[in-house]
Amino acid sequence: MKLHSYWRSTSTWRVRIVLALKGVPYEYVAVNISPAASEQKLPHFADVNPFKQVPVLEWEDSGKLVRLGQSIAIAEYLEETYPEPPLLPRAPLPRAYVRQAVEIVNSGVQPLQNVSVIGAVRQMSGASGAGKWTKEVIANGLRALETLARSRAGLFSVGDELSLADVYLVPQLYNARRFGVDLSPYMRLSAIESRAAALDAFAQAHPMRQPDAVHVED
Repeated sequence: MKLHSYWRSTSTWRVRIVLALKGVPYEYVAVNISPAASEQKLPHFADVNPFKQVPVLEWEDSGKLVRLGQSIAIAEYLEETYPEPPLLPRAPLPRAYVRQAVEIVNSGVQPLQNVSVIGAVRQMSGASGAGKWTKEVIANGLRALETLARSRAGLFSVGDELSLADVYLVPQLYNARRFGVDLSPYMRLSAIESRAAALDAFAQAHPMRQPDAVHVED
C-alpha cells in the first residue's frame, strides 16, 4: 500500500493513525500541500485524485491499481478489511455516536479550516480576520464534542474503548493549538487526548514523525 500524505494534514494524520492501529504497512508518498508548493494542484496529481486532495490510499487488487480518497472512506474500508482492533462499536447506537463525533470534525470543522478556505478568508479579511475565523470554527466543533462527551465518554470519546471518534479528535486538538484556540474549556476532550496520545500508534502517526516534517513558525 501507498499513502499519499502531507505531514501536517489532519485528514492524512487520521488515516496514519488507523493504519498504525491495525498494523498495516504502507509506503509514505509525500505531497506538499502547503500554499507555497501546492503540489496537489499539479496536473499529474489529478490522476491520483481528481479532487486534488490528500489523503489517497493506493494499492493493487487482483493486479488492478486502486486509489481511494477521503479519510472516512479510507478509515471505514480499513475497518472492514482489517477488523482488529475494531474502531467502530458493534452495537448500533454507540456506533452511530462514533460516526456523529467523526462527522462533527470531518464535515462541521474540517471544510472550514482547510488551506483553501483560510486563504480565501485571508484575502477578504486579512490575516487577523482569517485567524479569528479559524479559531471560531474550531471552537464551535470542540464545544459540541465536549458537550457530547459529558454523557457518552468513558476513558475515550464513546465509552471505554478506543474508536474512530478518538482518531478524529486528536488531530483536531493539535490543529486547535496550532491556531491558538484556548483549550481550557474542553477538559474531557483533553483527558481523552492524553490517553490516546500515549498509545504507540498515535505516536507513530504524529506529524513530527513523518519523513516530510519540517519545523515551521505558524
